[in-house]
Amino acid sequence: MRLLLKPLIILAFLIASPAGAADKMTVLLDWFINPDHGPLIIAQENGYFADAGLEVEIIAPADPSAPPKLVAAGQADLAVSYQPQLHLQVHEGLPLKRVGTLVATPLNCLLVLDDGPIKTPADLKDRKIGFSVAGVEEALLAAVLGRYGVTLDDIELINVNFSLSPALMSGQVDAVIGAFRNFELNQMDIENVKGRCFYIEEEGVPPYDELIYVANPAKMDKDKMVRFLKATELATQFIINNPQKSWEIFSATSPELQDELNNRAWFDTLPRFALRPAALDAGRYSQFESFLFDAGLIESINNVPDIAIDITVEN
Repeated sequence: MRLLLKPLIILAFLIASPAGAADKMTVLLDWFINPDHGPLIIAQENGYFADAGLEVEIIAPADPSAPPKLVAAGQADLAVSYQPQLHLQVHEGLPLKRVGTLVATPLNCLLVLDDGPIKTPADLKDRKIGFSVAGVEEALLAAVLGRYGVTLDDIELINVNFSLSPALMSGQVDAVIGAFRNFELNQMDIENVKGRCFYIEEEGVPPYDELIYVANPAKMDKDKMVRFLKATELATQFIINNPQKSWEIFSATSPELQDELNNRAWFDTLPRFALRPAALDAGRYSQFESFLFDAGLIESINNVPDIAIDITVEN
């Protein structure tokens, strides 16, 4: 009787014990799922999150502006956001910090028609430029134009919402700022309209991380964050080593991803994923903070630890 009872007690303990349960995390995306989110999806599909003891729920937002606010309010663990916007949000008082990087280079560019009249940014004087998000994009545009003696007063800004390439191809505007080089260029090419990007980091804008993970430092679980970033690092390594296989895994998650645009964007995005998602380039955040200050978008300069941390070494 005692021989039978002991295994039953151990089995009951294991069933009741939460030690083997995965830690739940909620990650809010910046937009609908697309190749920019490759490491997240591959980490999920390849089991890297599960291996790290995490059960990760990935949610595409109904309102792209909402995720950082929801994380700040403690309603989600992480949000995928943008470095330029984070600087402004911290100055607005949102309790957010960058804890990791997803896409480590700018994707934004100043896009024109390849066979159009705009050969250099200097040619945009007295022209129409489309944009979708006020504030940061105007500062980026001012920096690019300023190198060519053109100011924002010399151009007409038109809010085209998120119809950037359609506005350009239809002739509504002569250029657009805010176009992602891995998507809009491919979208135009597929429609047999060749575009050309002026890459903002080559035109006077300090380089920055396009997509980052932000968390509320007062509410986050550091251990879960470290495991999450390690899992996405493993996923990124898999993507880089297996570009075609990773595309097949990624695209198989939804029929909406299985088209030429997403296929092209996938391979164009691969070299831009952060190979060390947790690593922090403090100088990059310091320089962009100064850039925004000089552009008049912020009234003071925050120290880097107020904006971004390396969660693997932070006390």
